[in-house]
Amino acid sequence: MERVLVTGGAGYIGSHCAIRLIEEGKDIVIFDSLELGHKETVDTLMSVSKGSKVEFVQGDLKDPSDIRSVFEKYDIDAVVHFAAYSQVAESMKDPQKYYYNNVYGTLNLLSAMKDAGVGKIVFSSTAATYGEPEYVPIDEAHPQMPINPYGNSKLMVERIMDDYSRAYGLRSVRLRYFNVVGADGRIGEWHVPETHLVPNVLKSVLSPGGVFSMFGTDYDTRDGTCVRDYIDVRDLIDAHILALSYLDQGGETDYFNLGTNDGSTVREVFSECEAVVGSKIQVNECARRPGDPAVLIADNQKAKSVLGWEPKHTLKESVETAWSWEQKLN
Repeated sequence: MERVLVTGGAGYIGSHCAIRLIEEGKDIVIFDSLELGHKETVDTLMSVSKGSKVEFVQGDLKDPSDIRSVFEKYDIDAVVHFAAYSQVAESMKDPQKYYYNNVYGTLNLLSAMKDAGVGKIVFSSTAATYGEPEYVPIDEAHPQMPINPYGNSKLMVERIMDDYSRAYGLRSVRLRYFNVVGADGRIGEWHVPETHLVPNVLKSVLSPGGVFSMFGTDYDTRDGTCVRDYIDVRDLIDAHILALSYLDQGGETDYFNLGTNDGSTVREVFSECEAVVGSKIQVNECARRPGDPAVLIADNQKAKSVLGWEPKHTLKESVETAWSWEQKLN
């Protein structure tokens, strides 16, 4: 049976990938430092393991011996790499933290893979590698000019993976996420602190006297708030499974946008949250945050045509699952 290593498998998106791989009948090894991931999430994954073997290794990619020991102990066929810091604002304040973890940590992973003869990796990249959009929808040919260290760190890894593919035959698929929402239900989004729109709107409902802060209401959009492309985490993971299959079938190194090809404004998402919760949510309209583009929408045609991927879930369905998860979390 194929065994897949999932780095960052105790985190939000990594755990959703892990649970899907289990359901696909794969054996998995979860590698996570638990700095941002949660042991409770690992326990949930263990509890749904069915016929698959689920192993957990607590380790840090910044320590080469931690990740090398995984390849020495387990026969790994492929890697799905989620482990990273991902807060844009924090990356501006502490870029060294992001380059050291996201770039150096990934180099340790790739070096261990190369030496172990493991030649397939699916990488969690980001639309932040594009920077300020020159046009929308953004396709994969759009220039990559990140405007923050987080985006820079992910783009550096993409470039490194190109070189590893050419020099060592280590093939990669890089998946550039837009805005991920929703939950499986058994697991879900659990960040401390939480920086994403939907969970923050929902958390304001569950907090006594909670008020949601809406940043920027004077953009040149249909209602004055930012437009973003929200992709359900379950659809996102479909693409990871397809990417692994693509590599298994001999597919070459490539990269794909993951979004819906459509956008929702912050106000529209806020209204959807109110509809799902069934009550009015207190809101405080604030000034724009620096560096927030007015519109970010993915062109997803390449993923559809090459991987055969098709997003299925609506924003309403994503918010419903996120609300169920938030109630369970609280």
